[in-house]
Amino acid sequence: MDPDVLNMFVIAGGTLAIPILAFVASFLLWPSALIRIYYWYWRRALGMQVRYANYDDYQFCYSYRGRPGYRPSILMLHGFSAHKDMWLSIVKFLPKNLHLVCVDMPGHEGTTRSALDDYSISGQAKRIHQFVECIKLNRRPFHLVGTSMGGNVAGVYAAQYPEDICSLTLICPAGLPSTTDSKFIKQLRELQESDSIDRIPLIPSTPEEMADMLKLCSYVRFKVPQQILQGLVDVRIPHNDFYRKLFLEIVDEKSRHSLHENMGKIKAPTQVIWGKQDQVLDVSGASVLASAIPDCHVYILENCGHSVVVERPRKTANLILEFLALLHSTDNNKKQA
Repeated sequence: MDPDVLNMFVIAGGTLAIPILAFVASFLLWPSALIRIYYWYWRRALGMQVRYANYDDYQFCYSYRGRPGYRPSILMLHGFSAHKDMWLSIVKFLPKNLHLVCVDMPGHEGTTRSALDDYSISGQAKRIHQFVECIKLNRRPFHLVGTSMGGNVAGVYAAQYPEDICSLTLICPAGLPSTTDSKFIKQLRELQESDSIDRIPLIPSTPEEMADMLKLCSYVRFKVPQQILQGLVDVRIPHNDFYRKLFLEIVDEKSRHSLHENMGKIKAPTQVIWGKQDQVLDVSGASVLASAIPDCHVYILENCGHSVVVERPRKTANLILEFLALLHSTDNNKKQA
């Protein structure tokens, strides 16, 4: 073979080998870095841009896509120990001309974390209102979406700042009393009785605990490689002390039933989406909301657990769009009448 041709193949092979080796090294040695790159790439692919907003000395980190238009903007509030990127699986199935905003909740990811901050549910709702005012999202009423802890905050927000929102979607929200104890609640009781409350199932410190948390939160059994489990743990461990503090704050008597205490004040049309096999927050909470909120639409998803956003993203996105279309149609009929 001609030496020049041979050199060309060697150079080409070496060029291809470098990124492959880099990927393998990242997967084996720095899985947490690979996870961050994954989210960065997914945001780019979906057209989500990251920005910061400041309220006095407090900083909010958020991602957004699109601009405010004739349809309501959508603000999404994530759950406990998650971050704004958890919504990417839903964003994938939403029209690009919708104005979407996903914010890191107080103390999470890029939003300010302060030991002096009020992390109760009402305190978090107040912070989210400051964020809304910062980016002037409430120039027109917007649609508010919240899941789990974020659902609790979203419900309280709707009750305390009714002029800001036109409609509400609650996905497996916390903050409700339940007639049936979920698997998670039973685990918490056992830990309290054994004085092992530090071992909270939603705050894993090892790959094995991470695998257990994923099983607890989802009905669908995802096969997650050990290295990815390790990466997920590595990303969370620096924040676990904060998560423990936050968890104790939101299960405290002041916040435990915040949504239940405020749901009588929710006047906006409300959509409730819940996984039938939710092991974290029992699905019976959906009927509690339906009986207390006048204009409430309930959807129970079969073969789905607590992580509705991850397990059924297309279905969830479609339900939100159908709900907004229904409200738009109803408004038009009222105007014509």
